[in-house]
Amino acid sequence: MPRIRTCVPAGIAAALSSVALTLPAQADIPAPHERATARCAYPSDILDLTDWKLTLPTGEDEDPTEITQPELATFSARPWVQADAACDAVRFRAAVNGVTTGGSSYPRAELREMTDDGEDEAAWSTSDGTHTLVVREAFTALPEDRPYLVGAQVHGGDDDVTVLRLEGSSLYVTAGDDRHHHLVTDDYELGTEFEAKFVAKDGEIDVYYNSRLQTTISHDGDTNYFKAGAYTQANCDNSEPCADDNYGEVRISRIKVTHS
Repeated sequence: MPRIRTCVPAGIAAALSSVALTLPAQADIPAPHERATARCAYPSDILDLTDWKLTLPTGEDEDPTEITQPELATFSARPWVQADAACDAVRFRAAVNGVTTGGSSYPRAELREMTDDGEDEAAWSTSDGTHTLVVREAFTALPEDRPYLVGAQVHGGDDDVTVLRLEGSSLYVTAGDDRHHHLVTDDYELGTEFEAKFVAKDGEIDVYYNSRLQTTISHDGDTNYFKAGAYTQANCDNSEPCADDNYGEVRISRIKVTHS
């Protein structure tokens, strides 16, 4: 099968370097000659990551690297999580040979919602208050053979409730185990930026795409939280090559969570 094309600006492509996925991610500190001109050294210079933690596709088997606050405020790990050269977005990348969590067979470079300046994991109820995630992002690369990638989601307890999932050029909103609950578009082009919004209240979750309501999903639960980033839906069992350069990637330029 032909390789799914990627959308990577030339300036970024020249800056990306390959690192071993089995090694722990380390802070990416600019060289002395770069510091004077660097506009953004870390993803937190672009996105407010105060109430988030980061899971990377690196680390030990079923024990991926996690970065929490305050370390997250000065953290970068090329090419898995890094600021764009233009300092207008953050790229999240997960290769098919990446480390996975114990509850999934797929790798991720993904943010998980936290509270209290990143100290505690968020867990809110869909029947108490209004909970909103707004994320402006673009899918920029898909893995070969199985070109599936999740860019944002509402998670509840041990499983996802609803996610924004790209399969080739078809963008779906899922509902539980129904991967094709709602088709947003069947002609999505890699690199196209859009705004997704999830609004949870009164036992329901409204999902918007570019300000237009796409679907409403019934869900009553009190252990919910938001996630966003690159959750690649492929691994070395179903996608070749089994290598760092076979990956899913998203570009996030804005992320905001509100609870009321």
